[in-house]
Amino acid sequence: MSYQLYRNTTLGHTLQESLDELIQYGQITPQLACKVLLQFDKSINQTLATRVKARLTFKAGKLNTYRFCDNVWTFMLNDVEFREVQEITKIDKVKIVACDGKNLADEGSSKK
Repeated sequence: MSYQLYRNTTLGHTLQESLDELIQYGQITPQLACKVLLQFDKSINQTLATRVKARLTFKAGKLNTYRFCDNVWTFMLNDVEFREVQEITKIDKVKIVACDGKNLADEGSSKK
């Protein structure tokens, strides 16, 4: 099973809207749309876990709240400074959702 977090991105929303339109016009079935979304979840999680090499650091002025539920961490931070090599960005409020990507990457490679 893959996390469905990335369905709430611009890419995920656009995919869902396109699939809804195809269903509405009778060009695909709802079952096929569901399979496409599940493949999207699997592919985006695997790609981010294995191909993205960029790193950045951040420092928060205040940890507002944190939660750990179903193996997912959620952090609400205030006065956050992100740093990537020479570039620095400051943000007032940030929500970070962190999932265990190692288990998902292992899951994809064990089925090969």
